[in-house]
Amino acid sequence: MKTVEILDKLVSFDTVSAKSNLGLLDWVEAFLRERGARLRRVPDPDQPKAGLIAELGPQGAGVMLSAHTDVVPVEGQAWSRDPFRLTREGARLYGRGTTDMKGFLAAMLSAADRASGMELSEPLKLSISWDEEIGCLGIAKMAGALAEATPLPRACIVGEPTEMQVATGHKGKQALKAVCRGEAGHSALAPRFVNALHLAAEMVAGLRAMQDDIAARGARDEGYAVPYTTLHSGQLTGGTALNIVPDRAELLFEFRHLAADAPESLLARIDEMAAEIAGRFPGGGIAVERLNAYPGLDTPADSAATRLVQRLAQSNGTMKVAYGTEAGTFHGLGVPTLVCGPGSMEGQGHKPDEYVELAQLDACDAMLDRLLAELR
Repeated sequence: MKTVEILDKLVSFDTVSAKSNLGLLDWVEAFLRERGARLRRVPDPDQPKAGLIAELGPQGAGVMLSAHTDVVPVEGQAWSRDPFRLTREGARLYGRGTTDMKGFLAAMLSAADRASGMELSEPLKLSISWDEEIGCLGIAKMAGALAEATPLPRACIVGEPTEMQVATGHKGKQALKAVCRGEAGHSALAPRFVNALHLAAEMVAGLRAMQDDIAARGARDEGYAVPYTTLHSGQLTGGTALNIVPDRAELLFEFRHLAADAPESLLARIDEMAAEIAGRFPGGGIAVERLNAYPGLDTPADSAATRLVQRLAQSNGTMKVAYGTEAGTFHGLGVPTLVCGPGSMEGQGHKPDEYVELAQLDACDAMLDRLLAELR
């Protein structure tokens, strides 16, 4: 079954992260079972979602391909066509997820279809996850099952959109919340009370100062568009009415860190800053909560896995991507991992009228044909 046919089916499933992916997963599972794949479904313990681990060919290490099933929302975006119906116009295929990243998932399944008719000497392995778009949550729940599926693959390709270039790294991420406590009171007597928004504003200022320090004196990796660890304040809420001193405020923020910057050290620095700020406001307090995290990726450019994926993609160079992926989880399990897939994240990721070029899918199919030849 060809990649475009499969993509047409995958796009028709509305798998926005807030919704279940089980309809799509049931279809994929049936597709792979018909082709003789060994399957393990990994259910989410808390919601109607699941992932899938599949193998075709003999037992062994082999190579793994990885994709996620969820997509970002379309609400509030100005789509000029149905986002959940694949539309071809010229050399482009439009639909939610065509680039991020059902295009690669379709190519994976098409490769599995071709593999089912071959005598392989090594297995082709597939990992299909959920909730990547909201913090790589699904792959973290799949990690135990992936680790148990021994022997581990000798390499993994995570097919996030890189325009078929070979990416060896991305930053890790920690998402956090600072809960700032103050004292409620009448605004006419505001100086007598601790305003929680003032503590939150000091936290924002402290994070900005920390960012300036890291940019000036911290570790650098010129492979990234922003070559240092970044801190970002994304959402600040607090207060109930203008004439009430707010007794609670919440600041959502994150950091995206280089491999050289240990997240534990950054977290300790943030905790120390929060304690110092709270100490300046007797009667107030700040509690920093960890929301979610995913590890970074830093695969050596001269590794055997990098050379393999370069050969498959017919690319001599390497790059690093600004966005996060599930690759760091695989790498943390001891599987050398690269990111390489069809489409442009910068050009199409998370945008209305998302599309993928047919030429990109063709290049991906050719890469996976070379992989199948490698596994024979």
